[in-house]
Amino acid sequence: MNPNVNADPAELAKFSDLAHRWWDPDSEFRPLHQINPLRLGWIDGLAGLAGKQVLDIGCGGGILSDSMARKGADVTGIDLSVKALRVAQLHALEAGTANVRYQEISAEAMAQERPGAFDVVTCMEMLEHVPDPASVVRACSTLVKPGGWVFFSTLNRSAKAFLFAVLGAEYLLQLLPKGTHEYAKFIRPSELASHCRAAGLELDQTRGMEYNPLTQRYWLSADTSVNYLFATRKP
Repeated sequence: MNPNVNADPAELAKFSDLAHRWWDPDSEFRPLHQINPLRLGWIDGLAGLAGKQVLDIGCGGGILSDSMARKGADVTGIDLSVKALRVAQLHALEAGTANVRYQEISAEAMAQERPGAFDVVTCMEMLEHVPDPASVVRACSTLVKPGGWVFFSTLNRSAKAFLFAVLGAEYLLQLLPKGTHEYAKFIRPSELASHCRAAGLELDQTRGMEYNPLTQRYWLSADTSVNYLFATRKP
């Protein structure tokens, strides 16, 4: 057992079946595994993860958290799904990933506990699942140190996003479980940019993420009409 991970292996063993699905690249989580190298490389290229204090908000089963720790960051992953966190902890134990820990806490509560504690904050594929995304953006700004980076990724509320991310991904191609996304909660880049400005974050870079169903390949581009990523900094 990895001494850097504070967890009970006996308790975590109960969730081994669920962990297998989260970390199986051919499961319903396959898209997350496929896009993870892209977003990891983009984040690391801008922020330089090695030696940094990193917070991953909405970490789920820990796919991004674990990979950032393996780049040399000291990572805290937070989520409100107890099962997902146990999956993440189990994987860290099995894989022997150092410098990663997981906590059941909201972004807002974490902001009260540890303001200005992190060099890098990531909030990926999470804002479109919460009732008040602006509140999460404010928490991210509170949590990051001056000069630090905050990264977001979400889905644009556009006709193309409805066609590709909902009808295409969930129903036609079955890349994601049906009901994964609710179109009304998608966020236009202009709206997210407004939330960032209101929270005191400066937008540094925007990227889109595209997918070709024939080649099953993802890539980053300038097209933000479906999936997009923001890199912001706190002055």
